[in-house]
Amino acid sequence: MRNYGRTSIHEFLGDRVVYRNLVPLDPQLPPLAETRPQVGLPEDIIPRKSAPQYARVIVHLLQQARALDVPRSPIEQLVYLGDTQMNDGTAFTNICRAGGWPGLAFIGSERDDPARVEIVEQGEEILYLANRWAALSDFDRFCRQREFPLDERTAVIVDLDKTALGARGRNDHVIDQARVEAIRHTVGDLLGDSFAPGDFQAAYDCLNQPEFHAFTADNQDYLAYICLILGSGLHALELLVTEVRAGRLTTFEQFIAGVNSRAEELPTDLGRIHRSIYARVRQGDPTPFKAFRCNEYLTTVGCMGWLDDASPAAELLEKEIVITQEVREVALSWRERGALLFGLSDKPDEASISTDDLAAGGYQPIHRMETHAVGD
Repeated sequence: MRNYGRTSIHEFLGDRVVYRNLVPLDPQLPPLAETRPQVGLPEDIIPRKSAPQYARVIVHLLQQARALDVPRSPIEQLVYLGDTQMNDGTAFTNICRAGGWPGLAFIGSERDDPARVEIVEQGEEILYLANRWAALSDFDRFCRQREFPLDERTAVIVDLDKTALGARGRNDHVIDQARVEAIRHTVGDLLGDSFAPGDFQAAYDCLNQPEFHAFTADNQDYLAYICLILGSGLHALELLVTEVRAGRLTTFEQFIAGVNSRAEELPTDLGRIHRSIYARVRQGDPTPFKAFRCNEYLTTVGCMGWLDDASPAAELLEKEIVITQEVREVALSWRERGALLFGLSDKPDEASISTDDLAAGGYQPIHRMETHAVGD
């Protein structure tokens, strides 16, 4: 591994990026409110990445971006870079079908087993599954062999989280640590002297397992809130686990409604926080714990670019959230050949973009924050 110096996602994607709320950071592209009627998206829905409605929004944005850059060269094919076969693979397939495009997707992760590549053909959509990020150079050759020239006819989608930034299997643990630290900091501040770090960690580690994903919806806002309520003493972890495993407690909505029925037992400040989160949950807000997400933004950017430029690659991978050099290299090469590049992130906007107060102090969206690039 080698340290390739400082850069940002903006170097190769510019502001052609959307976070979870599907609001383009490029002011030349239409806001979601304008896109909704164009793609038949209801007013009260912000679809998640693997949903067919999400694909329709992305196709519209890609077409608008291509029309701005090269008006007489429509998109004819799609290339996708991601890190999970389930989430990214589904999004890739949906986007290809919504656009009527053939597509190739690189799904990467760094693993200890011998290097290998698996090709999965799904009609006009092909998945290239690799257990080394260095295989991206071979994927570029694979595209040419499959007569997929990366030129003006091609749209390239780059997943940000654990692909371009914090590569899965190589550097993603720092992203996870930043999120846990944000939850710990948020819950600790709200509980004050009654905060017990060991009890918090035990609750988080237990409920963050796949066994409880149906209950928490694998939503970190929900998990942070549950840890807060457990820390308050209103509910016990052992009882919660028993109720979930017995099928008596099946959804987060059921849990927070039960807390609401006992809200008068909470201290005044916690009661106020509970009411604000409960109201947002009832309104369908998928990121109702705003204080946690603001702290997640701060802990995330705090892990970017903070080490000395002479730091060895191994130390950067262990302690910083770094840019995946292999992704950076192919993205810059493909952009040079005329391909349209566009970045997707399922990270909430509140955890990805600074507040106005922070922006006044020099904080920027995550894709504009400088950090080191590391690769093989």
